[in-house]
Amino acid sequence: MVVTHVERKITRIGNSLGITLPQEVLDHLQVKQGDEIKMQLEKDGTVSFKQQKKLNYDALEGIDQEFLDGMQDLFDNYDQTLKNLVDR
Repeated sequence: MVVTHVERKITRIGNSLGITLPQEVLDHLQVKQGDEIKMQLEKDGTVSFKQQKKLNYDALEGIDQEFLDGMQDLFDNYDQTLKNLVDR
């Protein structure tokens, strides 16, 4: 059975507040402990989670880190816009 709705309670984690994610959500995101996820905060109060794609830095030898950071920022902020351009 596929889980499509999950409710969690906000709990104290050390000095912070947080939520835990059930295994079904982790499996859906294809992430494990130590992986990074990206959260998109929407104006309507919804939050979406995505797997943070890992770059193969070995293939990027000789490219300036500032350029790589700028490209990552571009994709983080305009990913959906760029995807929409493909459909045109």
